[in-house]
Amino acid sequence: MTVNFDTLKASLILYGLNAIYAILLLAIGWYLSGAMQRFVTRVLSVTHRVDPLVTLFVGSLVRYGVLAVVGIAGLQLFGIQTASLVAVLGATSLAIGLALQGTLSNLAAGVMLLLFRPFHIGDDVEVAGKAGKVKSLSLFMTELVALDNTQILLPNGQVWGAAIVNHSAYPGAGEVKVAFPVRAGSANALADRILEQLREDPRIDEGAAPTVNVSKVIAADPAAPLVELTVSAKVKPSDADAVKQRVLDHASALLAVA
Repeated sequence: MTVNFDTLKASLILYGLNAIYAILLLAIGWYLSGAMQRFVTRVLSVTHRVDPLVTLFVGSLVRYGVLAVVGIAGLQLFGIQTASLVAVLGATSLAIGLALQGTLSNLAAGVMLLLFRPFHIGDDVEVAGKAGKVKSLSLFMTELVALDNTQILLPNGQVWGAAIVNHSAYPGAGEVKVAFPVRAGSANALADRILEQLREDPRIDEGAAPTVNVSKVIAADPAAPLVELTVSAKVKPSDADAVKQRVLDHASALLAVA
């Protein structure tokens, strides 16, 4: 058997050039997909009418769409006809579906999360045993940021299939309000000390200043007048119980020595 080295050389050059073109095409496609994602995200963000969650999801969809087109074009460089590829995929659809069952379920769950929107960007949620602030929703993953600034990536299938606790769903979430009786003569001094302690707590929302006010008179007896002191503060929903307990402990300590 004789080998035609000229034909072999020509074939190697042809496939080598096609491989180089395919690599260049993939590199350009990768850059273009990121650029298109940023462009779509920026355009949708400028309108201020599109939910940030939808903006991130559509941007992710555009990115993967561009990558799919580039991938098909790369296959064509090697002489693989897309019609034949579709026929092969159709014949093996059952096997591919089973192999990609988890990935496809995450994609479907991402669409459902986008449609029903059980949470928005910035919401404090608990889902699938994890807690944090929602940062983004892509085709396959939901990203949370934990209290210690740790990244949490959850497959959309787990998020959609689990109970979602959204602490930011209602305006009153995260409000700490504590009321207790004090002697009228020491109410102002106690209010100032409690307020000072609250201002030093990093968990208190800086945008809403805490308040300590006399809400009502409990006993008007001149010998032992009592008033109700009400403490109000805005905190993260996940910190509400801890801050409330700290206020109660601090108030109890102050009342014990008052």
